[in-house]
Amino acid sequence: PFVIVCNHQASLDLMGMVEVIPERCVPIAKRELLYLGTVGWACWLSGIIFIDRQRRDAAIEVISRTASAMRRENVR
Repeated sequence: PFVIVCNHQASLDLMGMVEVIPERCVPIAKRELLYLGTVGWACWLSGIIFIDRQRRDAAIEVISRTASAMRRENVR
């Protein structure tokens, strides 16, 4: 298992990420991205898991459920 972190310094970062992200990867993003118009829709439709960083307990719960599902389904 490994973690890939992208800091999105430019709008082209997303295109670069698509090329380097391995198969069977579980993408996680901050919830604020969900509200970026078509970018948010594309993220939601592609199955990205959103984390609300303002609500710490909810964010921890989402990460915990995601980690359990990853172990169960043997994905990165």
